[in-house]
Amino acid sequence: MLWQPSLPDRYARLGDAEIHAAIAARKAELGDSVVILGHHYQQDDVIAHADFTGDSFKLSQLAAEKVREVGARYVVFCGVHFMAESADILTPDDTTVILPDLSAGCSMADMASDDDVEDAWEQITGLLEEEGFVGRVVPITYMNSSAAIKAFVGERGGAVCTSSNARAVLEWAFAGGDEPRRDGESIKLLFLPDQHLGRNTAADMGYDVGTQMCLWDPQAPSDLGGNEAQTLLRSDVILWKGHCSVHKLFRPEHVDQVKAQRPATTVIVHPECEHEVVSKADLSGSTEGIIKAIDAAEVGSYWAVGTEVHLVKRLADEAARRGVHVRILSECQCLCTTMYRIDPPHLLWVLDNLAEGNVVNPIRVDEQTTRWSLVALERMLSITGRGSLGAVAPAAQPID
Repeated sequence: MLWQPSLPDRYARLGDAEIHAAIAARKAELGDSVVILGHHYQQDDVIAHADFTGDSFKLSQLAAEKVREVGARYVVFCGVHFMAESADILTPDDTTVILPDLSAGCSMADMASDDDVEDAWEQITGLLEEEGFVGRVVPITYMNSSAAIKAFVGERGGAVCTSSNARAVLEWAFAGGDEPRRDGESIKLLFLPDQHLGRNTAADMGYDVGTQMCLWDPQAPSDLGGNEAQTLLRSDVILWKGHCSVHKLFRPEHVDQVKAQRPATTVIVHPECEHEVVSKADLSGSTEGIIKAIDAAEVGSYWAVGTEVHLVKRLADEAARRGVHVRILSECQCLCTTMYRIDPPHLLWVLDNLAEGNVVNPIRVDEQTTRWSLVALERMLSITGRGSLGAVAPAAQPID
């Protein structure tokens, strides 16, 4: 996590109404030179000032398109660090991406450091070579990973995936990736950094959780990620020991409790939840999938949603106006605490500096990392038939 200096004292002295009025004034002053993006998990007081909301990759795609369209020079990403990196990778070189609070990281992304992943790759491929394994390991990384990990995957024949296209990307990888699988050749997957998305996706494809998957723990006191050699040899999917701190909070008993209170409730959860939770839920889906399910819900229906609390509250408020009942699956504080570090004072501080000709908190990805990250991202879009990286993401939502 990067260090974020404290804001000048004057920002702490401003009331909420003053801060929001000042942000609106700075936005009007800066005009088309700046685009503000708000991730779905962001707090409402920040979303109120976003030009667009959406998930991380779609927002980055949209930012690149809007920059070209209106000539914006700055993209302020109200999300977390890996999201700002993706925006920097996709936007033109003369565009500056800004993260309002440098301490807004992602614990999941931080669980897969480039040094640990390099070490794991050497151990896995070295073991397989020693054992006479005939085949390849294809690395796949979830979008919620650092640019360095995306580049690692791209350079080694792998691809990025999102929670909505993970199955398509895994099917591509098991088929051999960019090099079609040869007769007699075996394919193993190294899935980074979220064990739960990898496990849930592979299980949905028919792979056995107990016998065809194993967990690589980079902090294990022994080599091979805490596994026996035979465990790695028999496993088709090697899952990195990482998780989302928000979705980890949802438990199987929460599903049981909701069903006991109102059996007709439809439980829908994000696939970053543990396998036992996803197995008990009625539905699982990406952030966009959850939004679409609630938008299409029948009047009078009851839903319990297992994802970040700010998004669920906005969904519940909108659904209530249509006579649809939405609640969060658990009443515990299931919020993204690092995302929460970006608040109206930090947003105003960034805009004040831009208006005065200063750029604070720029996020820059080096040329080599950008090149290989783009390879991994382009593979994902090719797999899913979603066009090229210049395409606008249609599901991103403009704010009126």
